[in-house]
Amino acid sequence: MLQRSIDKDTALAGPVYGSVLRPQWHLDPKALTVNHGSFGATPRVVLEAQDEWRRRLEEQPTRFMRRVLPDALRQAAGRLAAFLGADGQDLAFVENATVGCNAVLRSLRLSPSDEILVLSHGYAAVRNAARFVAERSGAKVVEAVTPFPQPSADAIVDGLKRALNPRTRIAVIDHITSPSALVLPIERMIAACHAAGARVLIDGAHGPGQVDLDLGRLGADWYAGNCHKWLMAPKGCGFLWARPDRQDGLHPVTISHGYAKGFLAEFDWTGTRDPSNFLAVEAALDFHASLGGPALRARNAALAGAAAQMLASRLGTEIGATGALHAAMALVRLPVGDPATAERAQELRGRLLDEFDCDAPIHPLADGIWLRLSAQAYNDMADFERLGDVLTRLVHSNT
Repeated sequence: MLQRSIDKDTALAGPVYGSVLRPQWHLDPKALTVNHGSFGATPRVVLEAQDEWRRRLEEQPTRFMRRVLPDALRQAAGRLAAFLGADGQDLAFVENATVGCNAVLRSLRLSPSDEILVLSHGYAAVRNAARFVAERSGAKVVEAVTPFPQPSADAIVDGLKRALNPRTRIAVIDHITSPSALVLPIERMIAACHAAGARVLIDGAHGPGQVDLDLGRLGADWYAGNCHKWLMAPKGCGFLWARPDRQDGLHPVTISHGYAKGFLAEFDWTGTRDPSNFLAVEAALDFHASLGGPALRARNAALAGAAAQMLASRLGTEIGATGALHAAMALVRLPVGDPATAERAQELRGRLLDEFDCDAPIHPLADGIWLRLSAQAYNDMADFERLGDVLTRLVHSNT
């Protein structure tokens, strides 16, 4: 699948990365794409697989939904689960990680004395779900402060432990934080929560395809993840993994015909929807493997780290994290001065997109304004050199 724009000799030498790969996507060649983290980008070959599933569905919808889909969905779930170090019977497809987190949180039966623990760098949509669930039951949302910038793993775990107490029913922990791109030491954090008597829901929106995963070994109670980001599946392809002893009483956000018939019966059918995004995950897994799998993940992390260091040096600022605490995303402080507000960050991001045809998230953190960059297979250092030119112009126009 990968050889359409790469010569045979180069292909035989192993995966090739950078601009030579860009034709494998529908990416605008004029735009500067250094933000794979927000929505991902789906390769042409995966979209073709999705179109083929759609064609099969529309040939005879009832036959497909009744005779083809159940087994095809379970086969796709089995392939994805094997990639994640899990059993397919413990994994169900959902539209995205936020939906998966909602399913877990809204299945809880809380009392006014209970607490839901979230992280200060937790994803805003999931924090809102926790707040919604707490407000309905009279429970309380408690925030564990995530140190930043340049945190240590010990400091992150200590911050979590300080927020845990006997009232903590569940802790929602991001595998990789969205605003700060920190790869958290989740094994240690899960162990700390379990020691305190709290169950753990991992928001793995950025995990699959960006870092290595072994859900069977991890020890979490639930893990919700996205496949449309770093695994490059079609948009709307996510999953919820539940430990076997945590599946009873777990319900999808939409209650349908499978109610009270078991985990997979409830989640596999929640009403009529286009399942092609889920079924095309096998093509996405194949594409990811063709790019080297673990080698791709290591290469992307190395490129993101080098790019962040280069930009921080060029701007005279700092990066958010180093070592094992970052992967294929990284943060760079922008020298734009006060105010470090969400409104200012959104204004700057809008200018990047509208004036420079460049997309990269910008967030206010630690009394500063930070840009988050992403490195994917189609990126090379030339993209980040160009980003440096853009940021220099943006910064100078704001001083």
